[in-house]
Amino acid sequence: EVQLQASGGGSVLAGGSLRLSCAASGITFEDYALGWFRQAPGKEREAISAISAVGGITHYADSVKGRFTISRDNVNNRVYLQMNNLQPADTAVYYCTAVWIPGGLRRLLQWRDYDFYGRGTQVTVSS
Repeated sequence: EVQLQASGGGSVLAGGSLRLSCAASGITFEDYALGWFRQAPGKEREAISAISAVGGITHYADSVKGRFTISRDNVNNRVYLQMNNLQPADTAVYYCTAVWIPGGLRRLLQWRDYDFYGRGTQVTVSS
């Protein structure tokens, strides 16, 4: 059974930081590209970042570029999202995702491109 378990969400003040973590099991982790999405109340789900299986190729949405950093740990089967300078507009439920692409990654993938989806973790940023 494939599981993606996100954690690390919480409440912070504007300008603060959080680090999300997603633990994966049931997949050959090093063969999977990984992603992060978010969905705020009343808004569409947004792809915010992705990282390739090999080469450490990363992609970001313009809304988070320069503030968020995605990384992966192939030893511990985890993907991380370091979020700095958080703003109230970043308030959302954040989800991690995985798709079998055992090579590079040319673009920021969309929700439907992924094979597996984790439960979300809430991030709340107050001004």
